[in-house]
Amino acid sequence: MKTSLVVTELKRPETPADAWAAMQAGNRRFVTGAPAHPRQDIDRRSDLATGQKPFAALFGCADSRLSAEIIFDVGLGDLFVVRNAGQVIAETILGSLEYSVEVLGVPLILILGHDECGAIRATMDSSLGLLKTNGEFIQNLVDRIQPTVTAANQAGKFEIDDVTELHIQDTINELLTRSRLISDAVKAGKLAVVGANYRLALGEIHPILEVGNV
Repeated sequence: MKTSLVVTELKRPETPADAWAAMQAGNRRFVTGAPAHPRQDIDRRSDLATGQKPFAALFGCADSRLSAEIIFDVGLGDLFVVRNAGQVIAETILGSLEYSVEVLGVPLILILGHDECGAIRATMDSSLGLLKTNGEFIQNLVDRIQPTVTAANQAGKFEIDDVTELHIQDTINELLTRSRLISDAVKAGKLAVVGANYRLALGEIHPILEVGNV
């Protein structure tokens, strides 16, 4: 059942539904130009010096236009943020997200993509033989996204928005397949995983896939 939560309240969201509601409410404030900028003062900083208890983990693209705390209008200690170019799953990413669930007790993991992602565009260019780069690890990143681009093309999808949506779904599937700890937490009702796409021009979050009770 959908719930509503004002993120400026001090009470930490404890359920997947409440955590997702808080994220959506914060994004609405950002979009409408009425952010609350909660929990960003000196008192909050002092309170967090001895420990953290974020209410959500976010795994997103490293793109400079996706400042998580800003677009969700949250404060210090609210989000456990993990990022790399193209939000590509790796062992270090899995370990970080498992830490957020097992040690920090977050009830929500948000997988966040965005339109006009450079990593996805590079992979699409690579499929056409148009990618020119000297970085071997850039190529490694492209190779990790390539199966999604290939699958999208085989399904007749060649637009970057369609590829991005499929990549978000594939990222969630890989996360749940490779991490038993995370998939078990979802099955137990303690955790939800949501995939969403961020629209750069509008500032809006568009849900793509929800796994768990949100």
